[in-house]
Amino acid sequence: MSRTYAQAEHSESGLQQCGYVQLQRTGYRAVVLEWAASAVTAALAVGTLHDWAALQTAREEMHGRAVIFAVDLPTIPATPVVVRRNRHGGLLGSLTGEYFLAPTRAPLELTTSLRLAAAGIPTPKVIAYAVYPVAGICARSDVMTRRLPAGDDLPAVWKNTGSAGHGALLVAVANLLRALAYAGAWHADLNLKNIYIAGSGSDMKAYLLDVDRVTFPVGSDIAGRNFSRLARSARKWRERWGLAFSEVDIARLAVMAGENI
Repeated sequence: MSRTYAQAEHSESGLQQCGYVQLQRTGYRAVVLEWAASAVTAALAVGTLHDWAALQTAREEMHGRAVIFAVDLPTIPATPVVVRRNRHGGLLGSLTGEYFLAPTRAPLELTTSLRLAAAGIPTPKVIAYAVYPVAGICARSDVMTRRLPAGDDLPAVWKNTGSAGHGALLVAVANLLRALAYAGAWHADLNLKNIYIAGSGSDMKAYLLDVDRVTFPVGSDIAGRNFSRLARSARKWRERWGLAFSEVDIARLAVMAGENI
């Protein structure tokens, strides 16, 4: 087990302070929480993390840009995790698919998730990522995160919640928007699908997904940019898919998040 692989974003001491170790063997380079290193190493002996997850008998399949697997990592006790293969979206996705310039988005996702967590922003905890070099300058990568508590993305929860419950949903989303603004975190693809809702009533919590799209620009109107992006997504969901997220709801969210529209 080697710990010689280091990205610019990760110093050896910085990773250790956060509880991570670095692994390198033929065919992969990985970063993993130390307590999960044995289980992840065993999984990588099967192939990629995504290959391993696909082979588990007890698995749940979800769909994003590709199949995402929810499985148990055989630690003691078992750890519920989600394993995702990084893929490009949009036009680039049809051209390059799961191939990125090395070291892919995975190291940035870990760095960003740690910074967000330190700022108190709920987001899935990265258990491990693995990068698989291809043809020298390119690579594929998988990310393994701890599975979130039972819930669903914001459009699904909004649709399945009566209008009386929409207020609590708006409070949870507003809390997330304020936390992002306080941390100076701009999500370039903040849309309803990238917000995951768990819990109910006053215990409802909004989690931020796709954190590899988060940056921390200096001197920008972070709050306004995040809110505008999310409001645009809400209108798109209403116009294209009939989600009952009205202009009144958007205005209520603005007030709760401290935005003037």
